[in-house]
Amino acid sequence: QVQLVESGGGLVQAGGSLRLSCAVSGRISVINARAWHRQAPGKQRELVAVMPSVGDTHYADSVKGRFTISRDNADNTVYLQMNDLKPEDTAIYYCMMVVRGLVYWGQGTQVTVSS
Repeated sequence: QVQLVESGGGLVQAGGSLRLSCAVSGRISVINARAWHRQAPGKQRELVAVMPSVGDTHYADSVKGRFTISRDNADNTVYLQMNDLKPEDTAIYYCMMVVRGLVYWGQGTQVTVSS
């Protein structure tokens, strides 16, 4: 069983930065992709950034140039560096990982950006 636990969310003023972390535990073998999604109140969950094991990293247009997804190969931790945050970035952020074709989600971490 694979477990993902996000941390690093919080309240920040517009223009500020946060770094989210996603700690991974369990039986990790082949990771096909790592990603961050978010869900704002009243909206559907949307992809923020995805890092496939093969291929290019992809970002949502709304976060390009501001957010960066990265990973620590030593312990499989996944990060999301968020700069120049805007009120419209307010959402619950979810870590997602595809391991041997199976999709796993974290419980989410709240990010609130005040204007």
